[in-house]
Amino acid sequence: MIHLQIRPVWRFRGESSERDFDFQLVAILAGLEASGKLTHAAEQAGLSYRHAWNLVSEWEAFFGARLVTKSKGRGSQLTALGKRLLWAGQRAQARLAPELENLASEFAGALNEALEERPAALAMHASHDFAVGLLRDQLSDGPSRVALQYKGSFDALASLRRGECDVAGFHVPEGALGTVLAQRYAECLPPGHGLIAFVTREHGLIVRAGNPKEIAGVEDLCREGVRMVNRQRGSGTRALLELMISSHGLDRASMDGYENEEITHGAVAALIAGNQADVGFGVQAAAAQYRLGFIPLCRERYFLACRAGDLESAPMRQLRRALRGAAFRERVKELAGYSAENAGEVVDRLDTAVAG
Repeated sequence: MIHLQIRPVWRFRGESSERDFDFQLVAILAGLEASGKLTHAAEQAGLSYRHAWNLVSEWEAFFGARLVTKSKGRGSQLTALGKRLLWAGQRAQARLAPELENLASEFAGALNEALEERPAALAMHASHDFAVGLLRDQLSDGPSRVALQYKGSFDALASLRRGECDVAGFHVPEGALGTVLAQRYAECLPPGHGLIAFVTREHGLIVRAGNPKEIAGVEDLCREGVRMVNRQRGSGTRALLELMISSHGLDRASMDGYENEEITHGAVAALIAGNQADVGFGVQAAAAQYRLGFIPLCRERYFLACRAGDLESAPMRQLRRALRGAAFRERVKELAGYSAENAGEVVDRLDTAVAG
């Protein structure tokens, strides 16, 4: 079976030369910023120490400036250029990854259909989530493999209603706000549908490390000098934030950056890590990935929806078995703020499940 990856290419042009960027350098710089030790950074990037050091040195020579400095007692530290290069690489990966993964999944599916006489993969349209990616990777070579397309929660459910996918992933907060959103989602679900519990995750405000603006809640989004970054229209995260804003009687027009949109939690966190914003609404795992601060506001339940007649089909039973397996649950535990305790269970009613 064909697996396809589509990657962006950065081509730097200097005064007398040009060079394609090696994204392994981003992993090295991220490891250096986290640990201050090139040995640890190289290990995390899956490279030898010698290769990692040569890569840093080659790019310092190309730019004609240092990316890393060493100081006694403090280890290796990124220069201003190194920090900017790291931020740019992380933001590009976070922002482009879902779109490139969607294209790769679509193209690979078409090629595999032409080359193989095996059952097609389960088509999943789902709100972007770290655990969804883990599930896709775990099932990539099995009989219940998933062809994943990232879409906002409402768009994913619309795809399911139109018969464009087999499984739709969406998320709902627990408690009173979840009851309101559950009613909206119920209108989008197919008349006959099945629901499967997937994961729970902590959702809240992602802030800069140390929280220098002393942000405590959604009310602070209206404060002067606080710059926010939002999620795109049609996403479940955007819908949840808008409900919170309305429940607090806040004026969106007074929020600096409300119209600035990103399409993933990681892209929101990357923007904040690069000091291009002070706060955004997202999951704890994204904040942890960039070593940012996090203010929890609610717990969400992520669900997988399918047509009722498909719930007991062989592919769906295999999918549920994978969700209940130890391998998947252990990987989810590694994500900050996530749990897969009830993964794979069939859910009778959405409103009851999120009532809290």
